Amino acid sequence: MRIGLTENAFERLLDHLDPDRGRAADRYEELRRNLVRFFEWGGAPFPQDHTDETFDRVAGKLAEGIAIENIVGYSYRVARLVLLETRKWPEARRVPMEANIGLTSAATISEATEKEMRLDCLDDCLRELPADSRDLIIGYYRDDKQGRIEGRRRLAEQLGVRGEALANRAQRLRDKLERCVSACVSRTSTP
Repeated sequence: MRIGLTENAFERLLDHLDPDRGRAADRYEELRRNLVRFFEWGGAPFPQDHTDETFDRVAGKLAEGIAIENIVGYSYRVARLVLLETRKWPEARRVPMEANIGLTSAATISEATEKEMRLDCLDDCLRELPADSRDLIIGYYRDDKQGRIEGRRRLAEQLGVRGEALANRAQRLRDKLERCVSACVSRTSTP
């Protein structure tokens, strides 16, 4: 039976997400949505409840004084444990085999979770770029294979550069984004 988050435990959790209360609330909501999706992909019967359980456990560890540097990554690890526990429930074993056909394998869940984390990190890294750099990289990769050549030609004309110079700029931005995303994912997935 869940006890639930106390006000103090919730405040401590928010403090670990971000010192700014507004950003902390946004990060909490984003993490909550991602954890609910994680449990949905895992075929857990009550994804919202399992997300609450995950937050209860994380907040409990914080209340015990355990130092958690990467609260998001730690929350995902706790969520994996909660998901594994749900599969041990007697009710879960009584579900007919046909109902389990649509369930995702644990490997796919892990891949989906990692992909979701990478996309979140990419969004964060794109927001960190100056607006002109962000517009350039998005414009450079926007079109599909057929329209890409024409789109890049137009982009080079708009910027007043040759195609090779545009390609070099885009490659430097891409390298920068890849480093940023890799660093973000490692921060997010490390306790």
